[in-house]
Amino acid sequence: MREFRDRVAVITGGASGVGRALGARLAAQGAKVVLSDVDSGRLDETVAELAAEGDVRGVAADVTRADSVERLADEVFRLHGAVHLLFNNAGVAIGDFREPIWSLPLKDWRWGFDVHVMGVVHGLRAFVPRMLAGGEEGWVVNTTSGNGGVASSSRTPVYASSKAAVTSLSEVLHLQLKAQGGKIRAGVLFPGPHLVNTNLMRPARPPEYVDDGSPPPPGKTMAELAQQSGGVPLTEPEEVADFALACIREGRFWMLPASERTESNIRARAQTMIDRLDPQPLMG
Repeated sequence: MREFRDRVAVITGGASGVGRALGARLAAQGAKVVLSDVDSGRLDETVAELAAEGDVRGVAADVTRADSVERLADEVFRLHGAVHLLFNNAGVAIGDFREPIWSLPLKDWRWGFDVHVMGVVHGLRAFVPRMLAGGEEGWVVNTTSGNGGVASSSRTPVYASSKAAVTSLSEVLHLQLKAQGGKIRAGVLFPGPHLVNTNLMRPARPPEYVDDGSPPPPGKTMAELAQQSGGVPLTEPEEVADFALACIREGRFWMLPASERTESNIRARAQTMIDRLDPQPLMG
């Protein structure tokens, strides 16, 4: 897919961060954009802010609920009759660094996997059959992370393992779509190469995912985290969006920005597997 004009794009987690940036970039290039988010108030604000960019609409949905994502798909196909670009982008921070893996509340696990993994599964189930039936060229892009998708930080067990699952299911999706004839393609997006300047660590967690005996810690912005980490560089959401769209144009599955740290982590992990050695800590 070389051009996005008149293509219909659906973006979950679209009220802020990378999702918002993708919506702005696509609308400016003539796409018909549907942003979705569980935060309906922020979603309305974002749609109003992006109105000058082009055709941008908002449909609130909760990716943890299959019926909610099905309703999102119903509304998009009612509005536009087709979907060409699906970005399963909704994501959350877990605060899972506060306890060892064996002590973390089950609600932390359910929160992370319901958003990151089942959110993607719900998106695939609601949209892909209809995209295939439409017979047109399209893309499904799932957002993962270098933390889990490349190698795993021992400090974030829920986040890392859920993002590892997203990477794995995206590989399977690519192979199965290719077997269908290749009109719909898959990509897996690794935002970066540095910390992405978003509010990912400050989402409002629904009460049903909060364990009163071990509540999640207060969130920080990525800018605050970067400062506390010694002033590490930040990547802006707009850079991630530009990179993702460039990867679609180039037909890349691995939407993985180049960096020395990433290459080192990939090589180190692969070598430990080849040599049957113990896992090594994530670098940087």
